[in-house]
Amino acid sequence: MTFLNTYQNYLIKLYLKNLMIITAIFASLTFILNILEEIKFFEDLNLDITYSLFFTFLNMPSILFEIFPFIILISTQMFFMHLYSKDEITIFKNYGIKNTDIIKIISSVTFFFGLFLILGFYTLSSNLKYNYLSFKNTFTDDNKYLAVINENGLWIKDEVENIVNIINAEKIENNLLKNVSISQIDSDYNFIKNIVCSEIDISTNNWLIKDATIFEIDGKKQQIKELNFKSNFDLSKINNLFSNLSSLNLYQLKTHYDDYKSLGYSTLDIESYINKLLSVPFYLVIMIIIGSVLMLNTKYNKSKIFNIIVGVMISVSIYYINYFFNIMGTNERIPIFISIWFPLIILTLISTFGLLKINDK
Repeated sequence: MTFLNTYQNYLIKLYLKNLMIITAIFASLTFILNILEEIKFFEDLNLDITYSLFFTFLNMPSILFEIFPFIILISTQMFFMHLYSKDEITIFKNYGIKNTDIIKIISSVTFFFGLFLILGFYTLSSNLKYNYLSFKNTFTDDNKYLAVINENGLWIKDEVENIVNIINAEKIENNLLKNVSISQIDSDYNFIKNIVCSEIDISTNNWLIKDATIFEIDGKKQQIKELNFKSNFDLSKINNLFSNLSSLNLYQLKTHYDDYKSLGYSTLDIESYINKLLSVPFYLVIMIIIGSVLMLNTKYNKSKIFNIIVGVMISVSIYYINYFFNIMGTNERIPIFISIWFPLIILTLISTFGLLKINDK
C-alpha cells in the first residue's frame, strides 16, 4: 500500500472516529433533555417511565438530524486538535501533503455522509417521527380532532358535543374553505345530516357558512344564507397540523406538495423544507471548511475549550442566519430557492476566502 493511500485511510478513520464520538455525546445530551420532557408529559398521565423511554428513542433521530451541521463542525475541530497534539500536521507537510489536501479528503467523506443522511438516515428518522407523533396523539385530547390533505382535498374529523363532523373541502383560499361538504354522525355512527356549501370562513372556531344546503335524515332539504358552525379548528390550527414536515420522507413530501398545490394550499413550507434537505451535503461541507479554517488559524495556541466555544458560537450564528432567511422565504419576502441557497453561497465565499493562504499555516 502506498503512502498516499495510507495517509488518506488514516485521516478518514481519524475523522470518522471523532465524528462518532461527538455524535454519541450529542445523542446522550439529546436523550437526557428529551426524556426529561417526556417524563413530565407522562407524569401528568400517571404512566411509568417506560413510555418516556420509548417516545424518547422515537424522537431522538429527528433531533439529531437537525443538529448534524453543528456535530460536523465540532468533529472537525476535534480532528485537527488531534493532528496538532501529535504534531502530525508538520509530518504531513514534510511529505508534501498540504492543508488543502487534508480538507479535501474530509470534505469528500462529509459530502457522501450528507447524501447518506438525506437518503438513509432521514428516511428512518422521519418514519420514527411519524410514529412518535401518531402514538403521542393517542394520549392527548387532539386524538379526536384529525385533519389530512390528499388528492381529494382537505379532510377533517371534528368532534363537537358528541357529534362527529366529517368535513371535506375542495380547496383553501386565504381564510376560506371552498366547495365544502359536512357529514354529521352521532357517536354510534348514525347519520344525522349533511351540509353542502360554497364557502366557509374559518378565521375563528365559530365558522361562518355561506349559502348552505342542508339535507336531513328524513330527506328534507333546506337552504340557509348564513349559518354559524362551532368547530375545534380555525385557520391557525389547521396550518399548525401540517407544519411538522420532519415526519415525512422525501417521497411523502413530494406527494404532499402535489396535493397541497391541487388544493390551493400554500406550498411554501414544503418547498423550503425540500430545499433544506437537498442542501444538507453542501451545508455539511461548508461546516467542514469553516471548522478547518478556524483550527488551522488558531492552531494549538488556544485551549480546546476556547476552540469549542468559538465553534458553538459560529454554529449558533449560522443557525440564526439560515433561520432569518428561511422566514423571509416562507413569508414571501424573497423566493424560497434564494432563502435556502443564498446563505450557503455567502458562507461558501467566506470560507473559500479563508482557504486562500491556508497552506502557509
